[in-house]
Amino acid sequence: MKKTLRIGHIDLSFHAASAALVCTVFEKYGWQVEMTASPHEEMFKRYGKGEVDMLVSAWLPASHDDYLAPYRDNTVKLTVLYHPYCIWGVPDYISPSDVASVEDLLRPDVLLKMEKRILGINPGAGISRFSRTMVEEYQLTHSGYYFENGSEAACYSNFEQAVSDQRWIVVPLWHPQFLHHRYTIRALEEPKGLLGGQDEATLIVSRSVIGDFEPPLLAELQALSPGNDAISELDYLICRENKTPRQAVESWYQRHSRI
Repeated sequence: MKKTLRIGHIDLSFHAASAALVCTVFEKYGWQVEMTASPHEEMFKRYGKGEVDMLVSAWLPASHDDYLAPYRDNTVKLTVLYHPYCIWGVPDYISPSDVASVEDLLRPDVLLKMEKRILGINPGAGISRFSRTMVEEYQLTHSGYYFENGSEAACYSNFEQAVSDQRWIVVPLWHPQFLHHRYTIRALEEPKGLLGGQDEATLIVSRSVIGDFEPPLLAELQALSPGNDAISELDYLICRENKTPRQAVESWYQRHSRI
């Protein structure tokens, strides 16, 4: 009888890509995997309740530490899959001589060109929390800027359409993310340090199940570290080549001649 593991991931495409990679490792060792997704805070609560055994992944320490804190004693950190960090970015056709930092958004010449709506994703995301603080701390609201939560699709398509139109836009984003696989997005300098710095996308598992992992399986999980570029590429395969997360992983392995 196959052993079963319940893997949970945050309901965003690049998290689904990471989870699919982890899933292939377990299936290699004969495990049956059940994968489910939920928004940020809800997924951590489900993990804490024991509804999922493994979470792919916790961005620590800045973005998700508060969500994980109540369950830390029952958690084992297995590996760092990649090193995410949040940015406010602009398309590369906006020159650094015009806009180099967040503070430059307040320059009179920039105010004439830059769109004032800064469209992000769901409210529970770290980048959303950071961005709400940014518009206040940099006093951007006084000049008409505002942050608005939206869906993933709305945020990404808004940026792509702006690039197509060569409009000036700020996108609250992160690495890894599929837009980086296609576009050159320049991060603005952020001297107040409000974007959380670099996190570690940590594969976490409940202590109640890790004892069932065979030593070779555990070793392979601990060695799994695809990195930012790989996750961005997988995310692109999902979001713009319409592959399922599992199909994206298979295609990625084929492209990179990995077994």
